[in-house]
Amino acid sequence: MIRYLYKKEIQGFFSSLTGYLVIAVFLAITGLCLWVFTGALNIPESRYASLDSLFYIAPWVFLFLVPAITMRSFAEEIKTGTIELLLTKPISEWQLTMAKFLAAATLALIALLPCAVYIVSVWQLGNPPGNLDTGATYGAMIGLLLLGAVYAAIGSFASSLTDHQIIAFIAAALTSFVFYEGFDALAQLFTEASGVQDFISYLGIKEHYTSISRGVVDFRDLVYFFGVMLIFLSLTRLKLQSRKWK
Repeated sequence: MIRYLYKKEIQGFFSSLTGYLVIAVFLAITGLCLWVFTGALNIPESRYASLDSLFYIAPWVFLFLVPAITMRSFAEEIKTGTIELLLTKPISEWQLTMAKFLAAATLALIALLPCAVYIVSVWQLGNPPGNLDTGATYGAMIGLLLLGAVYAAIGSFASSLTDHQIIAFIAAALTSFVFYEGFDALAQLFTEASGVQDFISYLGIKEHYTSISRGVVDFRDLVYFFGVMLIFLSLTRLKLQSRKWK
């Protein structure tokens, strides 16, 4: 059943403009910033064979695109009343949650796949060609995939709270921002000597994303990412279950 729902969600993305629009917007923004617009993010202007600019800007693009993917996941079902119909079928709340989450995460992955063109381009631009830190590059790509999955889990939960897609989008974007940047900002209010600063930073996504982007996939970072996903997916499941308590 979960496979059927997953395929249905994926088909829903690409039977409308949603899937194509997400991929096009992601590639347009990253492509323009990396290769066209002048500034610190422009790769040719930097004169370094590095994709650091991509891995800096992509989390911010995902911060808006992934909530745009997930905002209709449950909100639309709740608004139209089909959520009750789904919950009466032989499918658990967990299966429904996972199907919608995996579909959203898959779309984020598909948006990342064309970035292989950027990797090949920078590889060729290196002097000599191939002068690229592949370990850090692959690590950062894994980090982006995990980041997109966490945003998808947060977005799924936000969508389960309301029948308004815009509210779901705003709630998901704000929560994702807090987890990506908010904890780091809060940590700056404390002194390093207290140890509190490191602890608070460790609670945020950025600390672990930066760690993986160095090219070392630490088990603790993986535990963090999957742990955050599990928390928000469990909250989504609990919210769906609560509809039966009324």
